Amino acid sequence: MANKRLTWVDVTKGFLMILVVIGHYPGDLDFPFITYIYWFHMPAFFLLSGLFFKELKEDQDTKSSIKKRFLQLIVPYLFFLLAITTIRYGMELAGGNFDITWYLQDLWKLVIAGRFARGAYGVFWFVTTLFFTYLLFMMMTKYLSRVKQIGLLIVFYIVAHLESIFAMQYISGAPAEASQTIPMLWNLDVVLMAIVYFALGYYAKSFWMNITKTWLIGSLIIAITAIITDKLGFIDYHLSMKFLRYEHLLLDLIIPIAFIIVILALFQRITAILSLDWLAKIEKHSISIMYLHIFTDIILNDYFQYGIIGFTTLGIIIPITASIVIQKMIPYGKFFLGDIRAKKPIQI
Repeated sequence: MANKRLTWVDVTKGFLMILVVIGHYPGDLDFPFITYIYWFHMPAFFLLSGLFFKELKEDQDTKSSIKKRFLQLIVPYLFFLLAITTIRYGMELAGGNFDITWYLQDLWKLVIAGRFARGAYGVFWFVTTLFFTYLLFMMMTKYLSRVKQIGLLIVFYIVAHLESIFAMQYISGAPAEASQTIPMLWNLDVVLMAIVYFALGYYAKSFWMNITKTWLIGSLIIAITAIITDKLGFIDYHLSMKFLRYEHLLLDLIIPIAFIIVILALFQRITAILSLDWLAKIEKHSISIMYLHIFTDIILNDYFQYGIIGFTTLGIIIPITASIVIQKMIPYGKFFLGDIRAKKPIQI
């Protein structure tokens, strides 16, 4: 049973990673597919992370758990940050950009990161948010009772929405610009929202591991209804965790959770009859895909013309190739990709 569970989870993550790539397609589409992807794909990643969270007892060492997550998340973050920045700056210098002010301003954005790091760094916010979500939830579950945990999560959820309403309605403007008027290092304020999805994955672990047909059908009805009502203009729902766009207390739980239930339930059933190894293999290289798919397009779009299929294909194949090269040809490559069991350059 454990192997089957791991199989459908890996396959689901591989599918969600494809959606991440598609979600960053810069072109226009006739159908608002990308809008619907944003309704659930990032909440799904936080929820799945919570699904495998292991609570620490009071006598267990907190430092070792923090170290483990640091090696898994922050080391790859720093590795790809350095790699992409080195290539970018090399391209800028080759193009004749010797403006020191430009480099200093760019570096400052990379230090603050989160929603302020754009372009090639568009996905970096997720890693810092996930890291601090994990740390906060670890401390909550270690030192607080379940009742206090839930009470605190309710407070976080409400505060997150108040911040979003302030940014989207009172500051107004496009979500990216409105959210950037609120200064915040590493998107730490998004932790307030992310931890709710993370906690739902942890608290309802038995539910997620075996979603019943009744829940699948009910959630499918909700998901289809949401799309239809959105298309007809009865609702105007948007969700963008990176840019603080979550303004509906009820819908921000109902819609993402309904879609997540449908996707997880379907893959639980599909993987029982089909292997879908190719999706599981995508998941194995998900770190490189996450960090490099936007940068791949930035480099290639001046030389090639391609639509969403080409964008998605290149955004998956090239990062997978880079992942294999990093592991096989760069010293300690597996370690830099988050493999905590791999040989390390120094004892950490």
